[in-house]
Amino acid sequence: MRASDRAYDTLRQEILDGALTPGTLLGEVEQAERLGLSRTPLREALSRLIADGLADQTRGRGTVVSSISAADVDLLFELRLPLEVQSARLAAQRGDPARFTALAQRFTAAEETLHAGSHAREDEHYYRLTEELDEAVAEAVANPYLSHSLRSMRAHLVRARRLAQHEPERLASSAREHREVCTAIASGDPETAGAAMLIHLRRSLAYITAQHELPQQDRSLTPNREESPA
Repeated sequence: MRASDRAYDTLRQEILDGALTPGTLLGEVEQAERLGLSRTPLREALSRLIADGLADQTRGRGTVVSSISAADVDLLFELRLPLEVQSARLAAQRGDPARFTALAQRFTAAEETLHAGSHAREDEHYYRLTEELDEAVAEAVANPYLSHSLRSMRAHLVRARRLAQHEPERLASSAREHREVCTAIASGDPETAGAAMLIHLRRSLAYITAQHELPQQDRSLTPNREESPA
């Protein structure tokens, strides 16, 4: 892996994890030393983060981690809805039913576990499972242009999750909605799959909106908030 790719992957993940919070200065000298590389590959990595919208080039300060607020959520979902719904429709037409049936069964188990009491380990398992679903859909769709757009958008959604308070009951409901998406895709019916995905996304948006009373409030992302499902 090239040094610039390694630096990009590391910084990107740290931003998504919240280790690098909004407004953090990504100084070339400091970051190059910390990551053990020269400033040239570090600059390339920073340029990619700026292109992703995860960092901003500011006057006077240099490159900083970009901010995200509750007001951005509506804009993200304007893009997310058509992309995710179309992906679900295409996955129903092109995907392996057995793979999505297996995922549906795992979401059923996750829902039962979350109903019993949500803990950090169960939450992390649930989020990894949703990532597996994303990967399964992307592989079924086999459209690199669509997959690239979704990957870029989902990076911002990971950060947006931190805007909403953690509620175990919403996690369980989200697991049930994901199960229904998987079942619909496995059925091979694109209309049913698209509808199941749309229902999930609208409920996710309604949850985040209710948490922050959009658009009346504009709360910036702050560290140390627990994640909620999207």
